[in-house]
Amino acid sequence: MLAGAHAGSTGARCFFTAARSRCAPARRFGTGPSASSPCPVQLIAELRHKTGSGWDMGRDSGSELLRPSFWLGNDTLKVPVALFALNRRRLCDRLRQNKDVQKNSIVLLQGGEETQRYCTDTGIVFRQESYFHWTFGVTEAGCFGTVDVDTGRSMIFVPQLPESYAVWMGKIHPPEYFKKKYAVDEVHYVTEISNVLASKKPSVLLTLRGVNTDSGNISKEASFEGISQFNVNNKILHPEIAECRVIKTDMELEVLRYTNKISSEAHKEVMKAVKAGMKEYELESLFQHYCYTRGGMRHTSYTCICGSGENSSVLHYGHAGAPNDKTIEDGDLCLFDMGGEYYCYGSDITCTFPANGKFTPDQRAIYEAVLKSSRAVMKAVKPGVAWPDMHRLADRVHLEELTKIGILKGNVDDMVKVHLGAIFMPHGLGHLLGIDVHDVGGYPEGVDRIDLPGLRSLRTARNLEQGMVLTIEPGIYFIDHLLDQALCDPAQSCFINNDVLQCFRGFGGVRIEDDIAVTASGMELLTCVPRTVEEIEAFMAEGQSSVKSFDSLSSQKQ
Repeated sequence: MLAGAHAGSTGARCFFTAARSRCAPARRFGTGPSASSPCPVQLIAELRHKTGSGWDMGRDSGSELLRPSFWLGNDTLKVPVALFALNRRRLCDRLRQNKDVQKNSIVLLQGGEETQRYCTDTGIVFRQESYFHWTFGVTEAGCFGTVDVDTGRSMIFVPQLPESYAVWMGKIHPPEYFKKKYAVDEVHYVTEISNVLASKKPSVLLTLRGVNTDSGNISKEASFEGISQFNVNNKILHPEIAECRVIKTDMELEVLRYTNKISSEAHKEVMKAVKAGMKEYELESLFQHYCYTRGGMRHTSYTCICGSGENSSVLHYGHAGAPNDKTIEDGDLCLFDMGGEYYCYGSDITCTFPANGKFTPDQRAIYEAVLKSSRAVMKAVKPGVAWPDMHRLADRVHLEELTKIGILKGNVDDMVKVHLGAIFMPHGLGHLLGIDVHDVGGYPEGVDRIDLPGLRSLRTARNLEQGMVLTIEPGIYFIDHLLDQALCDPAQSCFINNDVLQCFRGFGGVRIEDDIAVTASGMELLTCVPRTVEEIEAFMAEGQSSVKSFDSLSSQKQ
């Protein structure tokens, strides 16, 4: 999904190489450590015996923490409760270093609530509030959670359900069930929250309130009847927990590897299935079908963008007014931006390919220009690099390649000065990725948005750090509105060969989007799909000639 305006390796993982076409399966938790992912048992030992900090894991045992808090059976990923215990520990460590945090402070978070479709009683499939999920991994709605900053002891508060729930919704679980499921120290009912917290005598409740720099919306601050009797601070928590979410743990990275593995496979199934005469939404359906059937992914990370032909230049195509409903034609380029979500952790992948399996010379030229910028950025990524500089690098490569193609003319340095690159790539190069597809922490205090074309659309302007997960998604688009603006601006039109440009009116666009994790010396590529023109054409030729498709195989598995 675009970093827009705000409103083949054969090893254990798929790393960036000059050319790759295969991705090894994601490693399962508890099946042995890798170089970058220490054994969960070691992490649990640290959690249970953290010296010098007062950390107390209470009655949690190593076996409890290794037990999955989430698993959908078959070959889906088992996610251990240790992931969230470690997240809570990291948050407490960070808060204890904050001079404004008093002794005996308690973090208080409120989870998401069930919603209905407008005024009806038709429920909408629940997805947990992201900060609450990061802290506790709780899938149920209507809950609260607390963490004692000094000791790390955790509590969750669950709704006390009416007897009728057992008739309509299933078994009513006692508090002990949730205590074991999520490996927390205490579980109480929501109706008891005021009395239970009063018995803890906290000096202050740290609640969550802050602005999401992508949406402009304010996070949900915990509130309950009786909270007025407590000292509440809603300023400290938000920047600290957001910063924790920016840097992923090894266990979080395993989940993100899994979401990328399944989503990459789903994209490949789409590439094998596409043909002229199909509706765009048929491929959207196939992607979702694969992610759910093979990956247990009930949700996608965002609304699928399945643009063919001219629609491939519509940056956020697929919305209700343009619901992926065009008929794909022979000769169309397909730009499919789709990502599956597992246990709230997302993926964000874009593949661009010809519907008939063969690039035209013009399609090949634009595609390879974007691929060149993608690989230039991947080669440059490492800790300490400024993300806006990566955007500038992609822009420069695009301008150089568009000049070689003949669409542009003149000196590239002069083109950069008049921001010509933003005409062809108006969105940002990429964004942080995690529990939210546009993950939090892009603009912490001291990091300012750059108010220049293209750059102002970046969802982060930070320097890269090890443990960050981001998208790299350069693109070149031929958007009539922007092209007309440039042709009316003498400072930009002097670089445009309009006769050549006219040949690309109606071309659409190309975007190549991969998910990467920043490592100590470079990056790990999480996404594994065919990327070169040769790889794509060979893969589509092989796939479209195969007798069995995923769809037919899955329908026969009865």
